[in-house]
Amino acid sequence: MVEKYIEYLDNSVSLIRKADHMAYITYPLIKDKQLIFNALNGIYTSLLGVISAILQYEYFYKRISLSQDSRTNMQTFSDKCAFRYGITEQELNMVYEIFKMAENHKKSPFEFVKKDKIVIMTDNFHAETMTLEKIKNYILVGKSVLKKAEDRIRRKL
Repeated sequence: MVEKYIEYLDNSVSLIRKADHMAYITYPLIKDKQLIFNALNGIYTSLLGVISAILQYEYFYKRISLSQDSRTNMQTFSDKCAFRYGITEQELNMVYEIFKMAENHKKSPFEFVKKDKIVIMTDNFHAETMTLEKIKNYILVGKSVLKKAEDRIRRKL
């Protein structure tokens, strides 16, 4: 039987590859802003899967306890798991930034393109900008966190 954390990792690998393909291959050809948002959503979902895999793995080996509250679980990940997996403070901050950007996009009343930037307006009319370069940096962070989780979890199998 395949453990749940392996399923999370496999799904995360697939999602990060799709986001990478959108950012490096498809977007430069088509130039559709929706591809940037699809890539952002793929990175976001991939990172959620990686964090879930780590939490499930640590819970399976009784190193942590899980809660019904996702914020409590995210705090557990930050406090007890990230360091163990070699995830740096900078990578952790980027993960939080990715989560914030994805949430802002989901809640945004409208978005528009200005030059090579996509501007996401929040409910209180605060503007967040999204660029292809930002997406590429997010992909690099996503791949790094994924690799660290895979190295630690799959090495034990």
